[in-house]
Amino acid sequence: MGKTHIIDLPERQAVFDPSVRHIAVFRALQLGDMLCTVPALRALRAAAPDARITLIGMPWAKSFVSRFSQYIDDLLVFPGYPGFPEQEARIDLFPAFLADAQARRFDLAIQMHGSGGLSNPLTVLMGAKRTAGYIAPGQYCPDPQTFALWDEREHEVLRFLRLMDFLGAPAKGEQLEFPLTETDVNSLQQSVSDLPAPGTYVCVHPGARLPSRRWLPQRFAEVADRLALTGLQVVLTGSPDEAEVVNAVQRAMRLPARNLCGKTDLGGLAALLSQARLVVSNDTGISHVAVAVATPSVIVSCGSDAARWAPLDRSRHRVIAAPVACRPCMHLVCPIGHQCAQDVTADQVIGMAASLLDQQATLSSPANRLNTLDSTGPSKSALREMHS
Repeated sequence: MGKTHIIDLPERQAVFDPSVRHIAVFRALQLGDMLCTVPALRALRAAAPDARITLIGMPWAKSFVSRFSQYIDDLLVFPGYPGFPEQEARIDLFPAFLADAQARRFDLAIQMHGSGGLSNPLTVLMGAKRTAGYIAPGQYCPDPQTFALWDEREHEVLRFLRLMDFLGAPAKGEQLEFPLTETDVNSLQQSVSDLPAPGTYVCVHPGARLPSRRWLPQRFAEVADRLALTGLQVVLTGSPDEAEVVNAVQRAMRLPARNLCGKTDLGGLAALLSQARLVVSNDTGISHVAVAVATPSVIVSCGSDAARWAPLDRSRHRVIAAPVACRPCMHLVCPIGHQCAQDVTADQVIGMAASLLDQQATLSSPANRLNTLDSTGPSKSALREMHS
């Protein structure tokens, strides 16, 4: 965190003084993006333990707020806005959203949505007493005392920890979290019969929200077959809208695989991942869940900026990304042959997987991972009963 990235104002007023009772965090993004901000939210809560913290996020984030209730108190749904690609813009709902935000009279609104070109003016419109966040060089700066300079090269987790530190909220660790509950365990039990025993299976997740972020199904199938030859059971995972690509992987495989695509909710899927020996996936939300539940993973990064999104723990998690000039890509479907996917071979991925299976045996032990669950997670007996 170099000084060149921080506006040097030694006489800055304290941001988190006792008068700051209601804080808004604007980050209306998808699962992986949200998980990468958990360390920053942890630091924020430590700096403002008695404040009410409201997430301004997408409708799906209701479940995120519930899971991370130790850091966030409630959700104000953002209806989208032109120029924000994450969701359809409901302009008809925007005036009511803005009126609601202003009526809440936030003491502080923190823009954690991006570099701020569009999100900073929107944050100012929410009417908080103070606003904070990032600005890119040359952009409108609402308050020089609370806006830090955006660095496009920065890792997403470290980026928002730096912002918190700039605002006076020191980091409380860089690790991701995904607290598992008894509800998650029960959901998995009820949705999937005859679960494999902990540590006997690998989860292969070939889907991603954008097709341009997906590695080739036939290569996922080749990797899955070769892992099956080691004696591991192969479990294919995915959301209901990823069924086509998951089924394509299963059809291309020569050995049996358990297809659980669409059969678990997010909590149940996280519980499943937490007991896997290994996860092989694209760079997508589930790759961040694997990191958060401490399951070793091999991640194929197609299209995205691997330096920005790769796990910080490179001993437990391996990332492979072909060096193509057009990365990072914002296309829904690659228009030029998907070279970033074509250039990653099954041999490369299986080599990383084999290395993890050899070198991370202790870390990937289910018994060892059980000891890392925090007090909000399921009891050890509950996890044992999953497989009884």
